[in-house]
Amino acid sequence: MAELRWNPLLSTWTMVASNRQARPHLPKEWCPFCPGSGKVPDNYEVYKYDNDFPALSLTPEEPELPVSGPYQAAQNYGKCEVILYSPEHHATLPNLSVDHIEKLVNLLADRYVELAKDPKIKYIFQFENRGEEVGVTMPHPHGQIYAYPFVPQKIQVELNSCREHYQGNGRCLICDMNKEETDYKQRIIAENNSFLAYLPFFTDYPYGVFIVSKQHKGNITQLDRAEKRDLAEMLKNITGAFDALFDKLFPYMMCIHQTPVNSAEYADAVGYYHFHIEFYPPLREANKIKFYASSEMGAWAACNPMAVEETAVTLKKAYMRFVRAKEELHD
Repeated sequence: MAELRWNPLLSTWTMVASNRQARPHLPKEWCPFCPGSGKVPDNYEVYKYDNDFPALSLTPEEPELPVSGPYQAAQNYGKCEVILYSPEHHATLPNLSVDHIEKLVNLLADRYVELAKDPKIKYIFQFENRGEEVGVTMPHPHGQIYAYPFVPQKIQVELNSCREHYQGNGRCLICDMNKEETDYKQRIIAENNSFLAYLPFFTDYPYGVFIVSKQHKGNITQLDRAEKRDLAEMLKNITGAFDALFDKLFPYMMCIHQTPVNSAEYADAVGYYHFHIEFYPPLREANKIKFYASSEMGAWAACNPMAVEETAVTLKKAYMRFVRAKEELHD
């Protein structure tokens, strides 16, 4: 069974994807994303791969069960893609070159353009899950893209908040956040010509970094060549800082937030919504997880167990260690 089911309490869709239970347990000595597997080209740098067990499909099934009253069901129309970062099985963003990551950024921009051509697609969500702590079973470096036939609820909340702020103040909310963080300085982890990386005043994870465009850009396709390269550099350095933090492979969820596509409701979102990347890293200490428990999941009342003014100092030191080590490697 694969379909969308309407949640009338939260006014949003739940994806039902029983087909994903059929995902096989792969032998440790074989990886479908490695060259020679027969599943991917023998030579590639970055690569788009259609998910073998997608939650969304361009040829969706009809909903199976009859519905009535407040319940609704719809076809699970959409697209799920895997974005392979490298042919190297154990590569990670921090040990890829900036040149290589720039190719990844370009591929993400290309996929945004291509998926947006389908008028049924309303939101293109690009993300990466990294580490067993967030449920990753495939260690080969990769991200994913979900092209939804609806705008997901969290994105809707951000969009509506940004639109309300713009209507009331005549300014972009995230531009104003950038100014506040730049003025305060202490929560900023890194900066280059095009991007800021900081722990926002309100973030609910101890090390929940945002990477935010300095210029008001709505989505990844609006970044020029220099900005894409600066984004590649920032991705390398921030994920490298994570690994340097506790001297271990650092788990995270990396989520790219950008303007919807083909949406009448948010057709003007480029004016008030701002491209940024949100990280959700579950570690609060080397071997302690910050769980999303009942308050967070049941009431959407987040609790950060550590003040970001303190964790920013720790993360910035890790960032500097990573950058120095990278520079020494090239001396």
